[in-house]
Amino acid sequence: MNEAETRAELIDPALKEAGWGVVDGSRVRREVITLGRLQGAGQRSKQDIADYVLFYKGQKLAVIEAKRRGLGDTEGVAQAKRYAEKLQTRFTYSTNGAGIYQIDMHTGVEDYVARYPTPDELWALTFSEENRWRDRFGAVPFEDKGGQWQARYYQHNAINKTLTAIAEGRERILLTLATGTGKTFIAFQLAWKLFHSRWNVPDWKAGGEPARRPRILFLADRNILADQAYNSFSAFPEDALVRIDPETIRKKGRVPKNGSIFFTIFQTFMSGSDADGNPAPSFGDYPADFFDFIVIGECHRGGANDESNWRGILEYFSPAVQLGLTATPKRNGNVDTYAYFGEPVYVYSLKEGINDGYLT
Repeated sequence: MNEAETRAELIDPALKEAGWGVVDGSRVRREVITLGRLQGAGQRSKQDIADYVLFYKGQKLAVIEAKRRGLGDTEGVAQAKRYAEKLQTRFTYSTNGAGIYQIDMHTGVEDYVARYPTPDELWALTFSEENRWRDRFGAVPFEDKGGQWQARYYQHNAINKTLTAIAEGRERILLTLATGTGKTFIAFQLAWKLFHSRWNVPDWKAGGEPARRPRILFLADRNILADQAYNSFSAFPEDALVRIDPETIRKKGRVPKNGSIFFTIFQTFMSGSDADGNPAPSFGDYPADFFDFIVIGECHRGGANDESNWRGILEYFSPAVQLGLTATPKRNGNVDTYAYFGEPVYVYSLKEGINDGYLT
């Protein structure tokens, strides 16, 4: 019995019997984790591909590495652990269709189990405490543009870590990912989940039912980045997106407030004048609690620097949950960024990107 036959005749039925792909909100997927490092002449090293990833309520809960029936049931343990580490699942399994070997990546406990846990059993093993916002975020599927978009594993990890931090009540969050790894995609999916779950700061803090959609600000340091983000968010309703620029403010005589997702650059917010023509930053035209969530793109360029005027914007909007995106690991020149946001909830380095084949 080869591996394909082992999967079809032994593993697939066992997963179905446990409820995977049957219970509402559960699914089983084969996942290409890495592309394989580029080695020249168009050649790549071997890809990392997980045979099975078990999803439930929007979370990846386990990996299963399958081997053909004729091999030992622990033959895939090393691969199973490597894939679980990348996908950040607590549980991982190695099987040959007969024996099922379970590894708990958190406790290090390894042992045989008689069957696969059900979706609810695995959820309870992974999350010992209930969290309503985690459940609400998980109920909102990623926007995939009809299958055209697929989150890479590290993007999924970054999104999940950020939403977990929000669900746990954290107000300042930092993601460090190398240039070219798709931070705008991550920001979009976060906004999508927050928008459709109706997360907002007052209801989040009060613990009540969400009564309105959030107001989200994407703050960049260059127009090209703000424009790129605005265009990338096209899946949102058109009337939800607002581009804040000096010309719009001059024409209307005020800052735009009707919308859900706002895009601007620091310089626009620092410009402006009062009724007498004196300089007055335009961000002050918004109430301090107007925005619920602020994404600061390339925050290492000065947004959280004590010596920068930009810091005034972040402090003014202090009631908002603020997410800093940076490509720069912690070093002497950007310690203020890390002091302001705290240690990153997720890091994906240039080296990892090259080794995975996503960067060159």
